[in-house]
Amino acid sequence: MGTPILIIIYVLSGIIGLCVGSFLNVVIYRVPLGMSLAKPSSHCPNCQYKLKWYDNIPVISYIILKGKCRSCKKNISIRYTIVEVVTMLLWLAAVLRFIDESYIFTIIAMLAIVAFIAVFFIDLEHQIIPDRFNIMILLLGIVALVANLVFKNNILLTDTIPWQERLAGLVFGGLFFLIFHYGSILILKREALGFGDVKLVAACGLLLGIYNLFIAILISSIIASVVLLIVRKKKNDKKYTEYPFAPFLIFGMTFAMFFGSYIVNWYISLF
Repeated sequence: MGTPILIIIYVLSGIIGLCVGSFLNVVIYRVPLGMSLAKPSSHCPNCQYKLKWYDNIPVISYIILKGKCRSCKKNISIRYTIVEVVTMLLWLAAVLRFIDESYIFTIIAMLAIVAFIAVFFIDLEHQIIPDRFNIMILLLGIVALVANLVFKNNILLTDTIPWQERLAGLVFGGLFFLIFHYGSILILKREALGFGDVKLVAACGLLLGIYNLFIAILISSIIASVVLLIVRKKKNDKKYTEYPFAPFLIFGMTFAMFFGSYIVNWYISLF
């Protein structure tokens, strides 16, 4: 693919990524509350001021308004800008990482990033994982699996995860975490892992394959152990205080999606 075309793809990916990130903010705010994504129009949750189009320009509006509502001057959460910028950067990273390997998986990865970001922030704030996002990830995994079979060794799809690894990831992720979920209830008399996390891991197992899933679980578990230990000591929380685990899973899944194959190939080369 020529350099001019790549530049156009990068620019469009960045711009569209910012816009998608702006819409994701609506999703993250409204879905857990059971609100419609279409109505009412975007507004300030404090004074109900209806935002004009120029109040909704990703990143730029936040800077111009100095992080405050135009009407009531109440601070606007920096999370909105973070979501927009992170979506843009991850979309650019997806193009950079996958465009030469697979046109189809580049699109799949970009859509997966949308679901990942939504799950990350919703679970972080509400400790729930709406099924629609797990279903979205699962469907993307199915599309990737079918693409492996239909477009194998085609310019649309070259050198990607074999369909057998995807199915193994689905089965292992689902069964292992399902056993862990019900085992904790049986032994500890409480949930050590939410059922939404079980469905998330199973769906991601189909999308990423079993080897990438191993890497994702390892990374997310290590980071969660360190971070939650620090948080617990800092806040002096009780022993059985519940914390959201999906943000750590999402971090691990995203890392594995981008770098898992490199790690697996490096490990295999040692033998």
